[in-house]
Amino acid sequence: MGDTLLEVRDLHVSFYLTEGIVRAVSGVTLNLQAGRTLGVVGESGCGKSVTARAILNMVQRPGRIDRGEILWYGDPDHPVDIAQLDPRGPDIRNLRWGEIAMIFQEPMTSLSPVHSIGNQMIEAIRLHHNATDAEATEQSVELLNRVGLSQPARLLDAYRHELSGGMRQRVMIAMALTCSPRLLIADEPTTALDVTTQSQILDLMRDLQDEFGMAILFITHDLGVIAEMADDVAVMYLGKEVEIADVDTIFHRAAHPYTQALLRSIPRHDVVTERLESIVGNVPDPYNIPPGCAFHPRCHHYLADKCASPELVEVGPGQWALCARTREILPASGERTNA
Repeated sequence: MGDTLLEVRDLHVSFYLTEGIVRAVSGVTLNLQAGRTLGVVGESGCGKSVTARAILNMVQRPGRIDRGEILWYGDPDHPVDIAQLDPRGPDIRNLRWGEIAMIFQEPMTSLSPVHSIGNQMIEAIRLHHNATDAEATEQSVELLNRVGLSQPARLLDAYRHELSGGMRQRVMIAMALTCSPRLLIADEPTTALDVTTQSQILDLMRDLQDEFGMAILFITHDLGVIAEMADDVAVMYLGKEVEIADVDTIFHRAAHPYTQALLRSIPRHDVVTERLESIVGNVPDPYNIPPGCAFHPRCHHYLADKCASPELVEVGPGQWALCARTREILPASGERTNA
C-alpha cells in the first residue's frame, strides 16, 4: 500500500484519419498506487477509454502512442515502459492479464460468440499458468463461484448470449481474475446494467480488491460511482486531465470549473430543486479543438486576457487543476460542492 504501481507521464495518443488528426490524449499524467482505486471521470469523448487502452498498449490503428511514458513498477527497482514494448510481443502479452487485466464496458462484444465461457477461461489460465485442462477447469469453476454465479460448473458450457447482462459482467470479472492481476482496469463496467445489478457489481469489485489487494483504475462518466469506488480522482476533458485530487477534495472543494459543473449536474440528497443544472454546450469536435483552455466555450469564468494559456497548478495538498483562474474561483467552491 502506498507504493507507486503505475505512472503515466505526458502521454499523447493520436488517430491519423483521412479527415485529419484526432488528438485523443494530450499530455495525460497519472499516478496509481498499489491497493488504491483511481477514478477517471469525464464526459464521452474526453479520452478516458483511449488512455486505458494505451496503458495496455492496445491502441488500434489508425491510432498510435505519439510520445510519453507508461511506467509499470511490477519490479520497483526495474520499471518497464509499456509504451516502448512491441504491442504483439511476448513481454506485453505477459503483462496483459498476467499483471494487468481489463474489464470492458460491454461484455457482449468482449466475450467470444463462438466459444463457451469455459473455453475462454481455461485458455487464459493455461496460457499464463501452464496448467492442465483439469487444473484450469477447477480454477475456472472456483472463480465463477467467487464472483457470485450459481452453478458455476454448468456455466462453463454456456455461451455469452445465454447469460444476462449482470452474469456476463461477472464472467468478465472472473476472467480478469484468472491470473490474480495486480492492477484491474475497469472501463465503464456498470454502464449497461440496471441500478440493482450495478450496485452488486460495485460491491463485488470492492470485496475482490480487498481479497486480492489489487489496484483499480476505474473509468466512468458517473460521479456517483466515483464517490462510491475511488480513493483518488482524475477529471479529464478533451484529452487532458483538468483536475487531480483525492475523492473527498473533489466532492467538497472542487477547483476546476469543469469539475464544479459536473458536480452541479448530479442530484444532491440535501437539496430539492425543480431542475438540475446542465453544462452548456458539448465537448468540442476533436478536429477543431479551441485554442487556449479547451473548456472556455462552456465556462462561466472565462476571461480572454487570462485564460489563453492555462497551466496545471497546485491549489492545495495533492490537488492540481488546469485553470488560469483557479485561485480566484476556488473560494466559490469552499463550501461542500455536492453531497
